Amino acid sequence: MLPDLFLVPEERENPRTRIDAHLEDGAAWSVGNHVRPVVHGRPYFAELHERISAMGEGDLLFFVDWRGDPDQQLTDDPQSTVSATFAAAARRGVDVRGLLWRSHWRRLGFHSHKARYLGLEIEEAGGQCLRDMRVRTAGSHHQKFVVLRHGDDPSRDITYLGGIDLCHSRRDGIEHEGDSQRVDMPAVFGRRPAWHDVHCAITGPAVYDVETVFRERWEDSTPLTLNPGRLLSSISRGEDLTPRPLPEQAPPPPSPAEACEAVQILRTYPAILPKGYDFAPDGERSVAAGNAKAVRHAQRLIYLEDQYLWSEEVGRHFGNALRDNPDLRLIAVIPIVPDVDGPLTSPPELYGRKLAMDLLLEAGGDRVAVYGLTNEGGYPIYVHSKVCVIDDVWSSVGSDNFNRRSWTSDSEIAAAIQDVRVENREGTAPRDVFALRIRRELVAEHVGLHPDDVPDDPDELWALMAASAARLDEWYAGGGALRRRHLPRPKAPLRGTSVHWRRRLPGAQGTADVGRPPGRLRRLEPPQLTRAQLLWASRVYGVVDPDGTLGRDDEI
Repeated sequence: MLPDLFLVPEERENPRTRIDAHLEDGAAWSVGNHVRPVVHGRPYFAELHERISAMGEGDLLFFVDWRGDPDQQLTDDPQSTVSATFAAAARRGVDVRGLLWRSHWRRLGFHSHKARYLGLEIEEAGGQCLRDMRVRTAGSHHQKFVVLRHGDDPSRDITYLGGIDLCHSRRDGIEHEGDSQRVDMPAVFGRRPAWHDVHCAITGPAVYDVETVFRERWEDSTPLTLNPGRLLSSISRGEDLTPRPLPEQAPPPPSPAEACEAVQILRTYPAILPKGYDFAPDGERSVAAGNAKAVRHAQRLIYLEDQYLWSEEVGRHFGNALRDNPDLRLIAVIPIVPDVDGPLTSPPELYGRKLAMDLLLEAGGDRVAVYGLTNEGGYPIYVHSKVCVIDDVWSSVGSDNFNRRSWTSDSEIAAAIQDVRVENREGTAPRDVFALRIRRELVAEHVGLHPDDVPDDPDELWALMAASAARLDEWYAGGGALRRRHLPRPKAPLRGTSVHWRRRLPGAQGTADVGRPPGRLRRLEPPQLTRAQLLWASRVYGVVDPDGTLGRDDEI
C-alpha cells in the first residue's frame, strides 16, 4: 500500500529542498524502514553511548539540538558525559559535526554558553560543533536528532529523533524519579523533576533523509549569525564560525530484514530576514501540513502527547476534525502545570492552553479527554514528548509541539510513519504496526499495565484511561486512607489546573502512599484565569507563542 496520508512533493511547498531529490516516482518518503519507539531519556542516552563508543575511523556522527550540556551524563558513569563521549569518538577518527542553537542571552536564563563549551571540547578533539543563530527574531532552532553512519557497514546506520535534548533533566526513566542533573523548574516539581519524553530510532533508507536535513543546514551559505553584537562577541573569543566541508554523502543504507515502515521527514523552517535559507528561502511548513492531511482522514481516535497544546489555531485544527466526524475522539496527555511559575510567565501559557481546550471541548464535548501525569511520589511529571497517533495508521514523533511557534517560527523536525502492510483504513492493522506499538507502550505506563494488556480498540482504550484517571483523581481528592493523613500542598501556584494535590513530606520524594491506585493519569479541565489575567495574558501570549505567518498570505 502507498502511504496515502503522506504529503506529495508539491504539498511540501518548498521546491528548493533536496530532501526528496533522490527518491523515485515522485515520492516524498522512504520505504523499507524499521522504526522503534525510544521512550524516556535514560534508555536513549545509554543506547546512544553504546553505539557511539563502538564507532571508529571513517564513520560519521552528525547531531543537531536545541540545547547541549557538555557535562550531561549518558550513563551512570560520571565519565560518560556528552562532551567526553563525542570528543572520544572524534579522537578515534569519527567525523563529528554538530549544530546547536546559540540561544538568547544567558542572563535571561538561556544557555548559549553551554553550547560554546561543548563546541570547544569537541573541536579540541578534531570535530566541529557550531552555534547556529540563523533564526527569526525571538525564534529558536528546536530540532533534536543524531545521525550515525558507518563507513564499513551501512547496515549499522541509525538515526534518532524526537523530543529528547542532550541536556540536563532529560535522563529520566519509566520510574520517573527524575535526573540528578536537573534544570531549574518550579518548586511543585520537587528536587528532581520527573520528565516524560519520547524519541524514535530509525534504521533503513530514511537515515539518509535525516542526514540530508543536517547537510542542508550545515552547508547553507547564510552566516551563522547576522547580529553585530553576537558576531563581535564570537570574534573576540576566537569562536569557530566557518563550517568545514562535509565528506560526500554515502547512498541510503539498506533496508533491515522485514522492514515495513514508510517514513516521511517533515520540517518547520521560517522565512528569515535579511537572507533566507538556501534550501528553504520562503520557509517550509510541512510539519503542520503533514499533520493536517492526516487529521482530515481521522475516523476513530487521535492520541496526542505534547508539551503545550496551545493556541486558537491548534484548537481549530483538531476541533474541525471532531466537528466533521461525530465518531472521532481525541485523547491528549500534557503537563499538569507549565515549566514556569512566575506571575508574568505562567498566565500567558495557561491562556494559550485555554484557547485550545475551549475550542476542542466546544467541538467534541465528551469525545475529548485531556490528561496530566503524576509520579508515585505525588509530584507532577513534566510531559515533554511530541507524539501524534491517528487511528492505527499514521503517527509522528518529533521535536514539534502543537503550538504556533512550532508550526511557523522555529526550526523543527518530525518523522511521520505509515506501515505499508495496512491495506486500507477500514480493516484491522497488524498488532506490530508502529502506531499501535508506541501508543500501547505509552498508555501502559500511564495506566500501570504491561503493554500487551493495553487494548488496541479505541473504545476500550478510551474507557481504560478514563477509569484509571477517575480512580486516581478520587484518591487524591481525599478518598480512602488518604483522609487519615494531612500532607502539605505544593508551594507553586496551581490556579487553573483543576487538580487536587497531595505531596510527599520532605525527604520522601519518590515513595508511594499505601492504597494509591495504579497509574499516573489525572483528568484536566481548561485553565481558570481571572478577568485581569485574561486581559493582559492575551497580549503577552503573542510573544510567548508567536505566529510566524504574520505578513504572509497563508495561515496555519
